[in-house]
Amino acid sequence: MNQTFPALRLTYVGRRYVQADSALEILRGADLTLLTGQSVALVAPSGAGKSTLLHVAGLLEKPDAGEVFIENTNTIGLNDAARTALRRTKIGFVYQFHHLLPEFSAEENIMLPQMIGGLSKPRAAARARELLDFLKLGTRGKNRPSELSGGEQQRVAIARAIANAPSILLADEPTGNLDPKTAHYVFEMLNKIVKATGLAALIATHNMELAERMDRRVTIYEGKVVELA
Repeated sequence: MNQTFPALRLTYVGRRYVQADSALEILRGADLTLLTGQSVALVAPSGAGKSTLLHVAGLLEKPDAGEVFIENTNTIGLNDAARTALRRTKIGFVYQFHHLLPEFSAEENIMLPQMIGGLSKPRAAARARELLDFLKLGTRGKNRPSELSGGEQQRVAIARAIANAPSILLADEPTGNLDPKTAHYVFEMLNKIVKATGLAALIATHNMELAERMDRRVTIYEGKVVELA
């Protein structure tokens, strides 16, 4: 039997932004736990705080209150260098726009984060090809992003996000720019990766059909994370 444990834990997280003479509170005592091998859909209207929650969970923003645990590490109090190192090794990001580097091939886009992390070029290339094969892009590795379809570009972005074998995957509307058929296929690939690797995935989406097929669904209501049926 596969054992699960918390890969990400947010405890009473608060986040506010100061505008002129007032403070806009986005998160107010938000709690969330993600287990390994679990996919969680984050469904909420625009402006509710989905991106803020993802940024705090991904150590891109520091909360104004509460604690953020990555596995057993309490990240509150870590300096910027330590946060960056943890983010680089433990967290993968996928955005609505793929943000692939246009001058590099699909394979090279996946190799770069691995080489930045210290992996040799041959090993990074082998890992990139393995991921491309898994995502059914084995014949497209030498193509640049402009030569790929939208769905292919997003699958390369997913491969890049997991190239360093993170324990957490955070995705912000990863199928938002795709047509329904392509979105369905990309989501299937994403879900397959979660189950195959034991990732803990938090995926913000407006697509309720896709959200229904994930392990859990949560929303943000009055600054708190609330479980949906």
